[in-house]
Amino acid sequence: MVSVHDNGIGISDTNIKKLFRIDENFTTIGTNSEQGTGLGLVLCKEFIEKHGGQIWIESREGQGSVFSFSLPGIV
Repeated sequence: MVSVHDNGIGISDTNIKKLFRIDENFTTIGTNSEQGTGLGLVLCKEFIEKHGGQIWIESREGQGSVFSFSLPGIV
């Protein structure tokens, strides 16, 4: 399992559901006013699932997020 923690703006439960959907194109302005395309996590999900893994996010608005994924057979 690999996890990346941040202390950014956080993500609501409603918006977490949109992050991995290609038909939602969800993106927000980051803590330094950076902007994304909304495709990065969709691509990550595709690659990870193609290799038998899982990806998930835990987040609290205003407190940051933890992005995690697991892959089978990785030591």
